[in-house]
Amino acid sequence: MASVEASGKTVDEAIERALDELDATREDIEFEVLSEPKGGILGVGAADARVRAWRIGEGDAAPDGAAPAAAGAAGEVGEDGELIEDDAEMAAQMLDQLLELMGITADVSIRDAETPGDGLGMAKAVLDIEGDDLGLLIGRRGETLAALQYLLNLMVGRKLAVHATFTVDVEGYRRRRETQLNSLARRMADQVRRSRRPVTLEPMPPNERRIVHLTLANDAEVETSSLGEGENRKVSISLKRE
Repeated sequence: MASVEASGKTVDEAIERALDELDATREDIEFEVLSEPKGGILGVGAADARVRAWRIGEGDAAPDGAAPAAAGAAGEVGEDGELIEDDAEMAAQMLDQLLELMGITADVSIRDAETPGDGLGMAKAVLDIEGDDLGLLIGRRGETLAALQYLLNLMVGRKLAVHATFTVDVEGYRRRRETQLNSLARRMADQVRRSRRPVTLEPMPPNERRIVHLTLANDAEVETSSLGEGENRKVSISLKRE
């Protein structure tokens, strides 16, 4: 498979679907954003984001004149592929402004992505929000936090004229959720080994499915795959075929 095209409600979701199809991690691929998502009016004119992705070194380069989105805009990306510090500062300032408009008093700090839950290999930096009574920013199962992160990345992308991903976290919520998912993945893998039957987890967003995939990536006995479409996409854990 030289390259794949995938779509999703966000660019990140489209990339995750491409990773599933290529059976690859973010470090293994390069990608091109074919189109950004459009919200439309009352659903009319809405369109998903579309990306084209291929494994690094497979020789299926992007079309002439189109540089991979992972490379970023000239002058905005350092030699190591990370955004320069000024861009992270700009993203943090935008997040501050969003919080102010929401009437929320909190502090925003910047750090490197260190784990899959932080978006390691995908996010340029993590913007941590700290303050009092910020549960409202997280929402049910992190839905409000996901919407805030999506809005921020959309604003940053338009400002930089390039797709750039920043992870937004609130008082360590993503790290706690990552720990829960790691534990769940290992428990379910043990259940699969005992019962010899596959287990399908509840629907999860792309970033959470990625954590489960990576948790069990080096397991000698079980393997993972993604099933379903859209918000109903799930991770299945099964015994490896002999």
